[in-house]
Amino acid sequence: MSENTEAPVIPVIGGTGALGSGLARRWAAGGARVIIGSRDAGRAAEVAAKVAGEAGGTVEGMSNADAAQAADIVFLTIPFRNQSEYLTNLKGVLTPGQILVDCSVPLAATISGKATRTIGIWQGSAAQQAQEMVPEGVTVVSALHTVSAPGLSDLGHELDEDVPVCGDRKADKARVAGLISRIDGLRPVNAGALEMSRIVEQLTALMISVNIRYKTHAGLKFTNLPEGETF
Repeated sequence: MSENTEAPVIPVIGGTGALGSGLARRWAAGGARVIIGSRDAGRAAEVAAKVAGEAGGTVEGMSNADAAQAADIVFLTIPFRNQSEYLTNLKGVLTPGQILVDCSVPLAATISGKATRTIGIWQGSAAQQAQEMVPEGVTVVSALHTVSAPGLSDLGHELDEDVPVCGDRKADKARVAGLISRIDGLRPVNAGALEMSRIVEQLTALMISVNIRYKTHAGLKFTNLPEGETF
């Protein structure tokens, strides 16, 4: 595993999708080494080449299993309907000490409902369900639910928004925040324990509703926070 503060390795599981590829573009443009994970390594390589061509930087494609072993912090950017399948398949490769950043949102669209509604999760949130599924010793942090995927993918779109980060250990959240803040215009905000993700995930449906009405890529912004470090 590798983590470098100058040029960190950032694996993005589900990196061929809208959110994952958008994040990959932004991180690659900022100088990080990005690894796109997919069930199909060939597909991951194709998307990696496209992202590198558009954003520059170093972008590689790997199978999900290989990507998950490439760094201490792994981003999971898949639709909620695929969360259980992916985490089941990754149980054998995720190891104690790793941080899994879950970006899943239980939108009703998962079961052919509306994207502006969410469905109930027994554990309380998608992130809490993920924490139950990962191997012992792997920590789940919840983030990036309110950032527009199309906005991320358009490198000409200037970002200026906050990113709530939920997790049970401040040190883990701070490490994740460090990677998020590498994307210009994104300010990570400590949103509390992992259980707060049940509220933050609901905001995705709100943001979708606002963006549909105003035909834009609106972001979330907290006011009156202290200047400087938010963790």
